[in-house]
Amino acid sequence: MPKPPKKKCCSDKPACKRCPLRMMREGTLPEGYTVKKRKLVKVKDAQKTKSKIAA
Repeated sequence: MPKPPKKKCCSDKPACKRCPLRMMREGTLPEGYTVKKRKLVKVKDAQKTKSKIAA
């Protein structure tokens, strides 16, 4: 099993194997995660957030 991605991109050149930006680009980022502002974040379920807004 490969190591999980880092929590934050260190922006080194060349990018390390665990860089979240690199993993997202290559499609190897684990399910349920994305990268925003060079940080690894969990994707929230769209249905849950919409139902909270409507209530």
